[in-house]
Amino acid sequence: MPTDPDLNALFLAGLDGDARAYARLLHALRPRLQAFFARRIGRDAGEVEDLVQETLIAIHTKRATFDRSQPFGAWLFAIARYKLVDHFRRTGRRAQASLDDAGELAVADESAASDARADVARGLAVLSPRTRELVQGVKLDGTPVAELAARTGLSEGAVKVAVHRGVARMAAALRGVPASKDAPPGGSPDE
Repeated sequence: MPTDPDLNALFLAGLDGDARAYARLLHALRPRLQAFFARRIGRDAGEVEDLVQETLIAIHTKRATFDRSQPFGAWLFAIARYKLVDHFRRTGRRAQASLDDAGELAVADESAASDARADVARGLAVLSPRTRELVQGVKLDGTPVAELAARTGLSEGAVKVAVHRGVARMAAALRGVPASKDAPPGGSPDE
């Protein structure tokens, strides 16, 4: 059975037009998806197969949305989870898992980290280059405020204000709320 890096390579090759690699990928995904759905909805072969097919179709139709910098497994299982939720909504069932299967349920799930990276990238994209540099330096890279202030020629207070407002603007953008462009007292680096 192909490993996660193998699946990632097969998917990328398929995106680049290698039909054989794409066929191998779909063939390799079937048992993984069957196990994923069977653990969550029981052993009803018909329902499991329907969900596998729906997921494979969704992977095919949504393949252009895949971010090549992200792990394929996280994207795959995010789609599978959405299909499972849709199934539960249609059937009115609730998910239940036996504690005896807890070991099987502990699968590496990278979707939350992948989603968080995508959210941070989207949030940073709404900032001016200077504010993006300050937010990334302080909040993501852990650069001390004093060091960034010295490097940029700003006061420490201006760096702190810019970072605070930058994070607020990112949060507002992710919520879909327009953020204020008010300048802090005494001026601002960019925002």
